[in-house]
Amino acid sequence: MSLMAAKMVENPGRINAPFAIFFRFCLWTNDPRNATREDMRLPFDISPDQPVLIAGPTASGKSALALQIAEAQGGVIVNADALQVFENWRILTARPSEADEARAHHVLYGHVPGEAQYSVGHWLRDVTPYLTGSQRPIIVGGTGLYFTALTEGLVEIPETPAEIRALGDQRRLMEGGHAGLLAELDAEDPITAAKIDRLNPMRVQRAWEVLRATGRGLADWQADTPRPALPLSACFPIVMDADRDWLNERIARRFGMMLDQGALNEARANLASWDPALPSAKAIGAPELIAHLRGEMTLSEAKEAATIATRQYAKRQRTWFRARMKAYHKISLP
Repeated sequence: MSLMAAKMVENPGRINAPFAIFFRFCLWTNDPRNATREDMRLPFDISPDQPVLIAGPTASGKSALALQIAEAQGGVIVNADALQVFENWRILTARPSEADEARAHHVLYGHVPGEAQYSVGHWLRDVTPYLTGSQRPIIVGGTGLYFTALTEGLVEIPETPAEIRALGDQRRLMEGGHAGLLAELDAEDPITAAKIDRLNPMRVQRAWEVLRATGRGLADWQADTPRPALPLSACFPIVMDADRDWLNERIARRFGMMLDQGALNEARANLASWDPALPSAKAIGAPELIAHLRGEMTLSEAKEAATIATRQYAKRQRTWFRARMKAYHKISLP
């Protein structure tokens, strides 16, 4: 008896027993010759009719898992990574390769010009048509805020004017911290002041900015949060819980592969229009490679700095996922 048949006999009541045996996932898919493929066993079943969410830190194999699910069961793979939306960074943001895109339908990858502003509100509007389309969505990415907005709802607060943000930055600098901003919140918007992380200067400044810009407290805005576009109960949520050392080793190998695949040439193509204030400039490794091209560091130094930045980013992702995605089905890696 085959392994698949044996699993079906052992688990006759499972929704999709054959599908739950294993997937193969890879470290890097832009060139099959460089791909490192490994077995991933899923301890649960996924209905082919149910929307799937796959969150995880960078380099954890989530995109390859989404591709395997799409090939095995069908579905459209929808990007939920704030950096992979930009057209000007394909290699450096680890967007799916053209070969991978030919294997399954992918959307919301590289559809935003590099010079454009793009927020979670933009993404939520872009993803909405795919929630009710003919193909069930397989939503995959590393931007936790996108998943939160999708499954918990998002209230769109008017953008803070640049002059108010600049004033907040100036006050924190001149006053030696955010105590003054917090004191004003305590006096004028005590409900918000009681809810936010009072020790986090950026959270305090954000709440202060909203109050100054709109005349309305952040908590009041949040009370008007609309119903979620895709409640967690209506989908199958997965989060990749990667071991730190295992993930760090993959990150180091992957950045080397990115350089082999032409990441430096990609940075060179962005050099003339480089603007560190743009959202697309937050692509991990981009500032370091641009600095190398400007003669400010060696390629070896840029590679090391970019690897460290990626590890720090992955750490922040893991912290978010563990705090905010406790209800997700966890895949522990390796």
